[in-house]
Amino acid sequence: MRVDAQRNRALIVTAASEAVARDGAYASLEEIARAAGVGSATLHRHFPSRWALLEAVFHDRVEALCARAGELSTGPDARQALTTWLCELAVYSTTTRGLVTSLLRAPQESESCSAMLVTAGEPLRRRAAEEGTVRADVEMIDLVTLVKAIALAAESTSAAEAERLVRLALEGMSPSRR
Repeated sequence: MRVDAQRNRALIVTAASEAVARDGAYASLEEIARAAGVGSATLHRHFPSRWALLEAVFHDRVEALCARAGELSTGPDARQALTTWLCELAVYSTTTRGLVTSLLRAPQESESCSAMLVTAGEPLRRRAAEEGTVRADVEMIDLVTLVKAIALAAESTSAAEAERLVRLALEGMSPSRR
């Protein structure tokens, strides 16, 4: 990418980050282009859809969540590590304006933020399943979808409420004790 194209892309992502923080995932693309000092065509050349732009806005933040999953994977309690990570994902999604809408609405592609989260959380889920503390039929995509739905529901309340709801929902992932 040429230097001026790289600069324009960075300006667009910065303007979009500010607009999404202020107005949410449906911030005006025209206003973002104007704030970045580029035309609408330039914005669309770099980001062919709203979701592509949102992926760029949230990519670094999602990478941090993915790194956190890696940190937790070495803990002594596999179920606790998975629960902690899912709660942190819910809190972060609830408190980062526009993130949960972006995660729910964006197309599922292998490079998407949602796919990154599923991939990062899978070792936590697999380890807990291998230890028998999570049902074997629970898939990581199900858990991430559950967290996204809870974060969306709690978006107008609080991060604490999102965490409480995730913990409540996760009780259902335990193997039955008959």
